[in-house]
Amino acid sequence: MDKKTKITESLTALLTHVPSSSYEKSPNPVLAAQKIIEKSAWMAGGVSGALAVPVGPLGMMTVVPDLVAVWRIQAQMVSDIAAVYGKSTVLTRETLVYCLFQEGAGQLFRDVIVRAGDRIVLRRTSARVFENLIEKLGIRLSKRFLGKSISRWIPIAGAIAVGWYSRHDTQHVGYVTMDFFSQSIFEESQDPE
Repeated sequence: MDKKTKITESLTALLTHVPSSSYEKSPNPVLAAQKIIEKSAWMAGGVSGALAVPVGPLGMMTVVPDLVAVWRIQAQMVSDIAAVYGKSTVLTRETLVYCLFQEGAGQLFRDVIVRAGDRIVLRRTSARVFENLIEKLGIRLSKRFLGKSISRWIPIAGAIAVGWYSRHDTQHVGYVTMDFFSQSIFEESQDPE
């Protein structure tokens, strides 16, 4: 099985379940979300850095588990931020993918999540359409695999760079999520297959 297929399968498994949150709506969602982002960013950076310590072929075997672990941390962070904004009810698989992979998924999901000024219109998709979008996203994200795999050949500095990148990426996802859930979100009915 090639890396592209592993990444797509990992995405599908991750995104079939939207994580629940133990957080409640906050009177100050911005501050609460910032704390969640920092905690998640440090966690993601630590996990990535630790998984990047092995070098060479052994290090290459840790790339996909690294991506999946960071995506899980980020997915939980998205759920927690939605909760502190009081928007857990609009946290769907579509909004989860949008927040996690906005740079890679923005174009793919342009018909699913539409921004209209300070409002967001969310259109739910059928299972078949969603799977097709995830497959396309997996292909795009497999390009990230190359960047993460190169660092697996550089002892110590590679692990630090991977950890820093995962921390930075998690912060970015967090701020995209804050922006998303600070907007008014309206749902439309499911698209026909």
